[in-house]
Amino acid sequence: MSEDQDHKAAMKALQAEQKKKTSEAKDPGRGLVLVHTGEGKGKSSSAFGVIARALGWGHKVCVVQFIKGKWITGERQFFAKFPDDLTWHTMGEGFTWDTQDKARDIAAAEAAFAKACEAMASGDYDLVVLDEINIALRYDYLDIVRVLDGLAARDSRTSVILTGRDAKPELMDYADLVSEMREVKHPFKAGIKAQRGIDF
Repeated sequence: MSEDQDHKAAMKALQAEQKKKTSEAKDPGRGLVLVHTGEGKGKSSSAFGVIARALGWGHKVCVVQFIKGKWITGERQFFAKFPDDLTWHTMGEGFTWDTQDKARDIAAAEAAFAKACEAMASGDYDLVVLDEINIALRYDYLDIVRVLDGLAARDSRTSVILTGRDAKPELMDYADLVSEMREVKHPFKAGIKAQRGIDF
């Protein structure tokens, strides 16, 4: 058998295996829970990519930002072009080292989570993104049991993405998908400041 024939036979077998897996997969009848975590860059960026995909299908989306404060970001400016399909709540007051006030950070996180629970349970959204909620959980600004309860109470149409490093093990166990970003190289460590259009 020639190399081309070997390749064709291997690809045909792979195709058959993939078709079998696809035919056996079932629709869960509910929205999924996705966790984007890890030390590397790209957790929120990946979630924003999913938002673009959802909007492309005419889905309704809600974003609740837990940490990032009042930054002017490219994604916020871009998604402002979809006011009928996307609701955006920036609830945080900046990075935890900016406020230096734990009680204030806890209050901000609780207010953001109340807004998130309202959105998840409302039945108005196909996708809810809880941006940097894992940071709020890491610092114990929110209780993981409450967060899991909020996810469980979401409307059946609603998928949820939770971003931020150091996702709690309980959350990763609960999720349908967990993606971990691994840092290999980062320009900031070489003294390069964050770039508009790339980093924010």
